[in-house]
Amino acid sequence: MFNFLKKNKALEVVCPIAGVLTRLEDVNDQVFSTKMMGDGFAVKPAKGVSTIFSPVDGTVVSLPESKHAVGITTEGGVDVLIHVGIDTVQLNGKGFKTFVKQQQKLNAGDALLEFDEAFMSKQKLDMTVMTIFTGGYDKEITLTEDFGTAVSSKSVLLRG
Repeated sequence: MFNFLKKNKALEVVCPIAGVLTRLEDVNDQVFSTKMMGDGFAVKPAKGVSTIFSPVDGTVVSLPESKHAVGITTEGGVDVLIHVGIDTVQLNGKGFKTFVKQQQKLNAGDALLEFDEAFMSKQKLDMTVMTIFTGGYDKEITLTEDFGTAVSSKSVLLRG
């Protein structure tokens, strides 16, 4: 009877990792920089930081065996992809540890996964973390922080 209220719930998005807030257009991967998968933002992780947190309340709907990404759908129907690193899918899960499972309910700020920073450094991989709105969010994305700013994990970056 009141399902329409769920669809209109305001979206709040928190930063999934501490680091420097970066434009998607500046990500060194054409799929993300051209927004083929959707709009969003990126964070270059701070040194010594390797845990990725859920940016939204929702349900895990995608968790590939490669452990490099997590798809979440919010109660309001917004699909969010958290993609960790460039070309990390090629590692087939090596260097990643997940803390969630498929269909698990999450709160913003819950730990999703972590990566082995030393291992990724040896692989010479760019560990930029992308947060992409892949569906259900058609508003312009206006963040609460400026690009180039150091942000902490769990800082609110978007309300809308």
